[in-house]
Amino acid sequence: MKRREFIKNTSLAGGLLILNPKFGFGLANEFSEDELIGKGKPVLYGEGFQLRDEACLKFNLMKKAAKEQGFNIYVVSSYRSYSHQNGIWERKYKNYRAQGLSHQKTIEKIIRYSTIPGTSRHHWGTDLDIIDSTKGIPSNPLSEVHFNEGGRMRKFKLWLDENSEKYGFYLVYTNKTGRKGFEYEPWHFSYKPTALKMLKEYKELDIKKILQSNKLMGSENFTDEFIKKYRTENILDINPSLLT
Repeated sequence: MKRREFIKNTSLAGGLLILNPKFGFGLANEFSEDELIGKGKPVLYGEGFQLRDEACLKFNLMKKAAKEQGFNIYVVSSYRSYSHQNGIWERKYKNYRAQGLSHQKTIEKIIRYSTIPGTSRHHWGTDLDIIDSTKGIPSNPLSEVHFNEGGRMRKFKLWLDENSEKYGFYLVYTNKTGRKGFEYEPWHFSYKPTALKMLKEYKELDIKKILQSNKLMGSENFTDEFIKKYRTENILDINPSLLT
C-alpha cells in the first residue's frame, strides 16, 4: 500500500472511531451510566405507558393477542425516572419512620417491593407492571391476591405464563422457592432482548459509589455489607432467564 493511501485510510478509520466508538475494539458500552440509573433521557414510545422502541412494538403485539383472548392489559407502571423513584422512596421512608420504625427497619420494609433510586429496572424503559382491567381496576391493583387461585386476574396470569415469553417479556421476581430479594411480583415483566444487555452493563457500575454519592434519604445507613447484599439479592436474584 502506498504511503499516501495508507494515511488516507487510517485517517478515515480514526474519524469513524471519534464519531462512533463502537467501531473500535468493542470496549464502548451501548448505554450511558445516566440511562442505567434513571437520569438519562431515553427515547420512549407508547400510549398510556413508556417503553423503548422494540419493547413497545412487542408489547403492543402481546396486548393485541391478549385482547383476542378476552383480556384487556392495563399498564400500572412502566418507565420511571430517578426523580420519580426517589419520590416513592422518600414518601415511604417518611411514612415508616413516622410509624416509629428504626432507620434499618424502614429500609428493610421498603425494599420488600420498592427499589432504591438508581437501581430500579423501571429506569431502563424495558419493564412494566401490568394487570387485566376487563373487570375493572381494583383499589390495590398490584396485589398478589388478584393473580392467585380464585383471584379476578387468575386466568390472565395463566395466559401470561403461557404466552408472554413469545413476545420477549419475562416475569422478573418469581415465586421460586429460596429466591431472595424482592417479594414475588406476578405483574412485573421485562423485555429480555434489551434488558439483558442493560443488566450486563449495569453490573459493571460501582453501585456503592452511586448509592452513597446520591445522598438519598437514609443513605447514611447503607453499609458496605448492606450494599453487597442488596446487589446480590435484590438486583441479581431474579428470574434466571433474565440473567443469560
